[in-house]
Amino acid sequence: MRKEPVNESRSKPFEISKQLVWEAYRKVAANKGAAGVDRQSITEFEQDLKNNLFKLWNRMSSGSYFPPPVRAVEIPKKDGGIRVLGVPTVSDRIAQTVVTMVLEAQVEPIFHPDSYGYRPGRSALQALAVTRARCWKNNWVVDLDIKAFFDTIDHSLIMRAVAHHTDLPWVLLYVQRWLAALMQYPDGTQTARDRGSPQGSAISPLLANLFMHYAFDAWMARTYPDVTFERYCDDVVVHCRSKAQADAVRNAIGVRMEEVGLQLHPDKTRVVYCKDSNRKGSAEFEKFTFLGYEFRPRLAKGAKDGVFFVSFSPAVSRDALTRIRHTIRGWRIHRRSDLTFAEIVTRINRYVAGWIAYYGRFYKSALYVALRGINQYLMRWAKRKFKNLRRSSKRAWAALKSIYDRQPGMFAHWKFGVAPT
Repeated sequence: MRKEPVNESRSKPFEISKQLVWEAYRKVAANKGAAGVDRQSITEFEQDLKNNLFKLWNRMSSGSYFPPPVRAVEIPKKDGGIRVLGVPTVSDRIAQTVVTMVLEAQVEPIFHPDSYGYRPGRSALQALAVTRARCWKNNWVVDLDIKAFFDTIDHSLIMRAVAHHTDLPWVLLYVQRWLAALMQYPDGTQTARDRGSPQGSAISPLLANLFMHYAFDAWMARTYPDVTFERYCDDVVVHCRSKAQADAVRNAIGVRMEEVGLQLHPDKTRVVYCKDSNRKGSAEFEKFTFLGYEFRPRLAKGAKDGVFFVSFSPAVSRDALTRIRHTIRGWRIHRRSDLTFAEIVTRINRYVAGWIAYYGRFYKSALYVALRGINQYLMRWAKRKFKNLRRSSKRAWAALKSIYDRQPGMFAHWKFGVAPT
């Protein structure tokens, strides 16, 4: 279905190429993902791939495609609340990706350079690097927390923004239908939605960015052209020169959010002092968390003179460290004597390499404390696996160190600098 004539959908109300549907399927297949309300997996969808894609193209091109309900998945939040993710069906994810690809080409060029979330060629680590540099230049930060952002986005404002960038009637039609799609909960009940765009759908990140571009980015550029910020979807850090400026900006942003139907969380939105060796005094808040990193005063060593000083810098957050430790404990490595050493290496590296790539970028020593526990579990695994090591932890440690001496890059955390000692 990749070799279709250009005028393939001439008889249909909407001109949507089959090639575009095919490319959307490939993106969805690469991302995998959970099944929707129909419980159909991507593997099951692919068992009749040609017909399934044709049916989807045919319905989208004729205007008769109506999205099925979105499967609600409840995820516990660290503050004790519940975050509800919306999982579309495989075919619906493909349909959403078709529209996303078309709309993204129109809106991506106008997005603000300090918007980093869910954009091609941009990443959370880039946002963190810029945040760190600006914290060194500016004394104060406004750490914004938008209350229930994905649950409260105004549909009419989203549609106005979409219509501003495309006149394709099928794009407008399907965005409207997705916004209004029912949410189906585990007990089978369904609820209608007149606000919000559920996290978990393929098109929600783009719609969220488009909404926030006009609700925040463009407004900041007009209202406070000299004030810098970093935004990753609804997670925002704003840099200010003084406490007075930070208070004024925070209040103005609060008013602006109310104008577009959003609300800043009164307790979680804070004005933070970026305290370091050169900044005197203190403030109520001297740390904030952004994208899994905690920014706060930390001891640092000068690269040229070796002198220690206090720098306002990011490192893996306490919550992230807790999640990492919990995951490591959940492996129960010390009880998996049924696994070979090679299988243990593969299982551990699959997770640890990703943690190191992300949380090891800044102030990497903060990550060591969580990764050291892996060596302890490996020692206990060796004792359980090999008879000659069962009665001596000392001998088990010696065996582990011997492997490290021969192959220090075998485990990702060994290569990172967390050796068995």
